[in-house]
Amino acid sequence: MRLQDAFNVLRGDVVSFIGAGGKTSALIGLGYELVEDGWRVLATTTTHIKEDQLKLMPCALNIATGIEAISDALTENKFVFLYSEIIDGQVLGLSSEYIRQLLDSVDSDVMLIEADYSNGRLLKAPLADEPVIPSDTSLVIPVASLSVLGKPFNDKYIYNVDAIHDRYGFPKENPIKSPWLAQVLRDEELGLCGVPKDKRIVAFLNQTPSKGYGRARARLVARLALRKSRLYGVAIGSVRSAEPIHEVRRPIGAVVLAAGMSTRMGDHKMLLPWTDKHTIIEHIVEQLIKSRIDHITVVTGHMSKEVKALVESMGANVVYNRSYKSGEMLSSMKVGLQSMPDNIAATLVVLGDQPRIQPRVIYQVSTTYARTSSDLIVPSFEMKRGHPMLIGRRYWNEILNLPRNGMLRHLVDNHRDEITYLNVNTDSILRDVDTPDDYRQERIRAGLERYDPTN
Repeated sequence: MRLQDAFNVLRGDVVSFIGAGGKTSALIGLGYELVEDGWRVLATTTTHIKEDQLKLMPCALNIATGIEAISDALTENKFVFLYSEIIDGQVLGLSSEYIRQLLDSVDSDVMLIEADYSNGRLLKAPLADEPVIPSDTSLVIPVASLSVLGKPFNDKYIYNVDAIHDRYGFPKENPIKSPWLAQVLRDEELGLCGVPKDKRIVAFLNQTPSKGYGRARARLVARLALRKSRLYGVAIGSVRSAEPIHEVRRPIGAVVLAAGMSTRMGDHKMLLPWTDKHTIIEHIVEQLIKSRIDHITVVTGHMSKEVKALVESMGANVVYNRSYKSGEMLSSMKVGLQSMPDNIAATLVVLGDQPRIQPRVIYQVSTTYARTSSDLIVPSFEMKRGHPMLIGRRYWNEILNLPRNGMLRHLVDNHRDEITYLNVNTDSILRDVDTPDDYRQERIRAGLERYDPTN
């Protein structure tokens, strides 16, 4: 995967790199990718970089050359790094005010900014006046090197190690652990210090091996960093590799559709017993918790108080669909999407009457989402598509704008060329509980009842 896809860089973005362990390399790598796509790329720093790093840029210009010269250089080179002066081998960058002038006067597609200084360290905590993030920034990329794991917790590898020690008390000189790295990345006073509340944030774990234990450790760091965090995702990779991003871990939500009337069932099917301890709806929520889904919303309607009493104590968010009697599944999906936190990147559509849902299938769907740039992933068994399907945020407005008589199927049909089908080896994705016989058959398939041919 490319850096551009991992960070979801859009035309008009102002991208600020902060942290340590590969900011300059990531900025340069992203710039070259965008040039390949025909973009006009401006870059600079709000702090300073080393003079020899200018050789890595296609073109470096002093701002004293003027706006017209900058525009001409951009037309010729497509990627131009701007600076104010060079003093003793240090390249000084631009003020936030001058960056705003450039955005208003130079026809560029994107601005890339190194907004932090780390003096070659692998991880950093900012000093009082750091980072220097321009107010026009739309996307912030905190960077850290996974290679810091196992290194001694000292100032040889960490910039401003005392700030981390004072906050968390990690023992100096001890090997740095995965949870320590995750905690620094997600901390509002450390890794996210100075990042305004309204900015998109995608962290980058650089220098991650493509295979083995190192990659597994990176996934652990990402999962911990995303927990109760403003991060929109954590990209895992190595910027110097031919394919710099191995995968992107993003917060995934689940909308559990549990508002139905159960008219063919007689009783409210979500409240039927499934195991000795749990009803159907409790069992489904439990499987989502086991799958480490970041945010679970259960949409209720019929017998909402009873459903809410069961699942809210499990940590699920519960919302009520006022239109459940007439709005069908689509109205519940809209209510569920509107309840999702801003940093949720995609949501699983989970049927509240599909009790054989399996964590391994959820894991397959979420892993496919992490490793590809697909935002529409549909599990399939013997060429038949089922649930839980995953729908990325970019499709949510289309769902919210569907008419009252619309169906989710219309979204899938409209974007059939964009679907990633995931073949699974279980028919549980196809089967739900609509009738008493469905209920009995599903319990037999799950091994909860014995088949009785006389019954």
